[in-house]
Amino acid sequence: MKSLNQLLLGFDYEQNFRDDDFYVGKSNYHPFELINKWPRWEKNFLNISGDKFSGKTHLTNIFLKKFKGIRVESNLLNDENLKAIKPYQNIVLENLSSDVNEKLIYSLFNIIDQDNKFLIITSLEPITKIDFRLDDLKSRTKNCLLSKIENPDDEVMFALILKNLSDRQITLEKKLIDFIIKRIERSYGKIFEFIYKIDKISLKKKKSIDFKIINEALEE
Repeated sequence: MKSLNQLLLGFDYEQNFRDDDFYVGKSNYHPFELINKWPRWEKNFLNISGDKFSGKTHLTNIFLKKFKGIRVESNLLNDENLKAIKPYQNIVLENLSSDVNEKLIYSLFNIIDQDNKFLIITSLEPITKIDFRLDDLKSRTKNCLLSKIENPDDEVMFALILKNLSDRQITLEKKLIDFIIKRIERSYGKIFEFIYKIDKISLKKKKSIDFKIINEALEE
């Protein structure tokens, strides 16, 4: 994203956006490096966990664009999906939780093993902490590489705020973004919630964003 990178450079800020505007920082460096090292993995199963809005799907989009494959939502997995994955070497299973057909998930694991395919699984919590009832499936989850997207550090928070405001054609001075970072909860969900609030307040008041509007959004 050229304009965003220009803003980052204008702030004398390290240009760290790679692969479709995915910002790489300490909190997400490990999963980003892993997907780009494919197929040089220790195992054929990779679990990327992290909070909502943390960028798990963004990472799998980067992977599928680069290496090709097929994506399936875990709660929609069915017998037809298991047949459809046959031609593909890479499969992405999104949003795995305990609310799934465990026998079908177990069958998918077996197909990956038998056909020497690769499976990326995204989930809110590490797969080994999901309370599956099927013992065979629990056992298979131990065979996954685990990579977690941690809570955003200051660099990632700055980049996310800057990018989302830029997407709304809003520019802020660095001191205002630094002010926000010091006061907002270190959570991906809270960042996106704050961006929505500050945009709404600014539009309602028909005023550019300043410290007063930022404080109003923080207090909502």
